[in-house]
Amino acid sequence: MSAAINIKDKFNLFSDHWSPKKIAELNGQQVLLAKIKGEFVFHKHDDEDELFMVIKGQLRIDLEDSSVTINEGEFYIVPKGVLHKPIAEEEVHILLFEPLSTKHTGDVTADITVETYESI
Repeated sequence: MSAAINIKDKFNLFSDHWSPKKIAELNGQQVLLAKIKGEFVFHKHDDEDELFMVIKGQLRIDLEDSSVTINEGEFYIVPKGVLHKPIAEEEVHILLFEPLSTKHTGDVTADITVETYESI
């Protein structure tokens, strides 16, 4: 890495929703940015935890028996094996930190599933 990464500049490079963009890798982990709006699908990751950090907006994550609201500057870690569904009433910018092996929609294949993340 030859220079610092400016997250705000990276968010300005794309506009599509629910399609994470890879901005870095380290120690078998990937750092992703995504713009989201609306509802995702309920899914889980059997072998990996998933970190959601809200950079802009407010994100709700519905779990099987509760929900978590994440505000700007906050993050939440969904433990492996936990069924979850991200929901964004308005456009939300998030940073995701997860192992390289983590699949976009976990154990579910849907129209919005991304097989390979674009690097920006």
